[in-house]
Formats: sequence, C-alpha cells, structure tokens
Amino acid sequence: MNAPAATSLLMSGEEFRESLHRYKPNVFVDGRKVESVADEPAFRPGINAIALTYDYALKDEYAPLMTAVQQTSGKRVNRLTHIDTSAGDLLNKLEAVRLVCQETGCAQRYLTHDALNALGQVCARIDDAKGTREHTARFLDYLHRVQDQDLTLGVAMTDAKGDRSKRPHEQANIDSYVHVVERNAKGIVISGAKAIVTSAPYVHELLVMPCRNMDEADADFAVCCAVPVDAPGLTIVARPAGRPGEKLEHGDALFSRKYGQSTGTCLFDKVFVPWENVFYAGEWEHSHHLTYSYATHHRHTCIGARAGFGDLLIGAGALMCEANGFDPGRETHLREQMVELIKITEGFYACGVAASVYGKADEHSHTFMPDAVFSNIGKLLLATQIYDMHRIAHYVSGGLVVTLPGPDEDHNPETGARLSEVLRANPNVPYEQRIQTARFIEDLTAGYQGGWYSMISLHGGGSPAAMKQEIWRNYPVGNKVELVERLLERGVAEDPKRPITQHRQPGKCCDMGCTAPGQPVMVPMPKGRA
Repeated sequence: MNAPAATSLLMSGEEFRESLHRYKPNVFVDGRKVESVADEPAFRPGINAIALTYDYALKDEYAPLMTAVQQTSGKRVNRLTHIDTSAGDLLNKLEAVRLVCQETGCAQRYLTHDALNALGQVCARIDDAKGTREHTARFLDYLHRVQDQDLTLGVAMTDAKGDRSKRPHEQANIDSYVHVVERNAKGIVISGAKAIVTSAPYVHELLVMPCRNMDEADADFAVCCAVPVDAPGLTIVARPAGRPGEKLEHGDALFSRKYGQSTGTCLFDKVFVPWENVFYAGEWEHSHHLTYSYATHHRHTCIGARAGFGDLLIGAGALMCEANGFDPGRETHLREQMVELIKITEGFYACGVAASVYGKADEHSHTFMPDAVFSNIGKLLLATQIYDMHRIAHYVSGGLVVTLPGPDEDHNPETGARLSEVLRANPNVPYEQRIQTARFIEDLTAGYQGGWYSMISLHGGGSPAAMKQEIWRNYPVGNKVELVERLLERGVAEDPKRPITQHRQPGKCCDMGCTAPGQPVMVPMPKGRA
C-alpha cells in the first residue's frame, strides 16, 4: 500500500487574508494611497474570491478535485499551483475552475496555474537549446517554493505597448514595455509598465512575462522573472474589485459586493530582481513559445471559468421564470431560451473537455498541453456568445430586472408595503425573493459588473482575432485537402511550398500526439457541481 503524499502548506482563506499583511506594496486606488491592502474595502471582493480557492482545497468533498500530487516533489498541492502531466490533470483543472467560479464568478487564482505551466515549458525549451539544466532547475526551485508556501501569483504579461504599429525597441517611450536596464553579478534591473494585471494589489508576487514575439533587436524586452508585490520601485495603480460600498445595507449589488476582481497597471522603476528569480533575460527567440503556451493554457482555463458564470445565469434565469409565475417546461418560448443558454454554456465547455482529452505532453518538459484548436474554439465561442448569454437572461427574466424601484424603497414606510403587494407574481414566491433574484441578474448582466464580465470574456486571454489566428495555424487543413484529393483520385501534390497543405498534425484517432479517449482520467466530480 502506497504511503499518502506529503502535503505542502495549504492555507485557509483567512490565512491567505492574513498573509497579505506581510506585504507592504505601493498601491493606489480611487486616487488615494492604500495603507493596507488586506484591510482595504475596495479590494475585499477580490480577496474574497481568491480566498475561496484556499478554503475549497481544505474541504473534504472538494479536496480530490482542488488538490493534486506534484510529481517533481511528491507533495499534495493546491490544484491551481499544480503542473499538469496528463489529460486527467487538464480535465480536473477545468472542473476545479468551473467549481470555484460558480461561487465567485471569477476566482482569478487560476492565472497562477496557467503561468507556471507555460513557464516550465519554456525553461525546458531554453535548456534543450543550450544544452544546460540551469533554467529548469531555477524554475523547479521557484515552483516548489510557490507550492510549499501556497502562494498566489499575478501575471504581469500585457505591456502598455505604446504605438501598436511599432516593435518594442522602436517605441518613443521605451517604458511602454518592461525591459532590462542593467545586468550585474547579483541580478537584473527592470523598468517599464505592465497594464491589465489581474488581482495585482492582493497577490504575493508578480510573474513578469513578455506579451509578444520578439526579434533580436528586442532582446532587452525579452525578460521573464518573479517580483514580490512590494518590491522597491514597483507601484500599482488599481481599480476597485466588484462594487464594494454601494448601499450594501439595502441589498443591491448582491453578488459583486461579495466577489469581484481588481486589475492594476504595474509601474516598474528600476526594480532589482536577483538571478534566482530570473527565468530568462535576453533569450528573445523563446518569447513566442512562452506567449503561445500561456495563451493556450489560459484559454483552456477560461472555458471552465466562464462555464461557472454560465451556471449562475442558468440558475438565476430559472428562478426568475418561477418567480414570474412561469414553468419553462410548459412555456415553449421560455424553454427554448433556457435550452439555448444551456447549449451555449455546455457547448464551449465541451470544447474544453475535448482540449483536455486530446491534450499531449510538451516535447521538452512533458507538461501536458491542452489541444490548441479546441482550446481556442472554446474561448472564441464564449468570447463572442457572452452577449447572447446576457440577452437570454434578460429575455427569460422580463423587464423587472432594470425597472424595479431601488432597494431604498423596500424600506420606505410609505411605499414598501404597497410595492410588495403589487409586484408579487407567483403566490408561492414571496416578493422579497422575486426582487432579490431580479437584482442578482441585474448585477451580473445589466450593470457595472455585467459590462465587466462582457469585456473580460471578449478580450481576456487575447482578442478573438488572436484566437482565430491560432485556430487556423493549428488546424490540419492540409489533412482535409489530402482527404478530398484522395477521394477525387487525383493525389496530393508533393509541393512543400503549397500553403494549403502545410497545416498538418498527427491523426486524432491514433496514439501519436494525443491521448486515446475513454481512459479513466478524472476524479469523481463533487456532488451538486451544477
């Protein structure tokens, strides 16, 4: 009988909150300096969302899904800091992200997972090119520290970019991109700006990564390193997470007052990074591989995240139908809309499942990569159909969602009682429950938070144009051309310069380059997942 795996320190949500007190980052929000991130009301919804990923790993019913054994250490770690080594890992990660996002809308910490997996791949690739083990050894030391301390990382990837028509080294303001300004025996010094850094104020460290392909002239911009969130010279200018402070005592912002997400612009002004935290600096030829690997992992993960959000809309839409006095099973037009919402959610999630099953080991690191085509199709579907999801929620809910009098009227002695009488629909559903559901849907789809979910779904992880490019680049069009030409009995022209036949990959029905379907790869799903 195998001995149980040793366990890295797994913090609780409260311990995560307390750990933030150990850091003193230079953070601004709403035009003012933040004295304590852990105690800042503007960030509380975002901290709550990440804290849940810690608490769920400690729950007996979720632990098989929310934790995993790291092969390089033999320790049990949080799933969101784990390196995937099988299709089962990919499936379980997808399911774990859906689980935590059903509760939080966006749990944010999954970016830690996506960045670590991509970083391990590029470090192995650099070592193979150089004939060394230095980069992989440095990565493993960092990985095990992150896992042992149960840290959360922010991904500082998207540069400010400046003039989009110019490359990094051509920018009038060189600080539009983070770059190396000095190298010495102890480490490097970096300056520049990273924009749109999710959860930047309330993470433990930032993982700085390039956001695009580089050429030799851009070598100083090809830098990847880990920086503590309170490193000297680092300033974070953030926006509030969710909708904290908006009449919380009266019950609007029912969801976003509890859970939300802050993003920050990170300004690096001659920040020193010791060599043990530098994964590469100047290896410009590997930047494309890092951005490609991260994007594929992240788009696969986003599928699980937005499926969790879809679960919220499905449940809220059904509750609103009931509160309005309708049974979607009997009302054809409502049933059709609810099925459409289910189809959208489970449709892009099925792409995530397919990307997991057809995933394959990276040739350099053996990290398991989700299939790029299915990952990008799933992310493209959710990015463009998020607006349909909102529309359907509005359709099945009725106009009450945005025409309901404000929460203050519920407590107005001159209006409250009368409103509760005339605005009740289903006699079995109290007025308070009906308006609570309506305001929940408004919060998720028709207000500030709804617009935010639309934007992060559309642009998070890259634009739809980037996903289409990856689908075309990875889809085996050449195999399809070969199929038709064989059926037409005219053969395939053996011309290596023929563009249409260059897109090929090993067949998905074989054991080369993919995982054979049907293997028992997942842990049992938690009861009541959906």
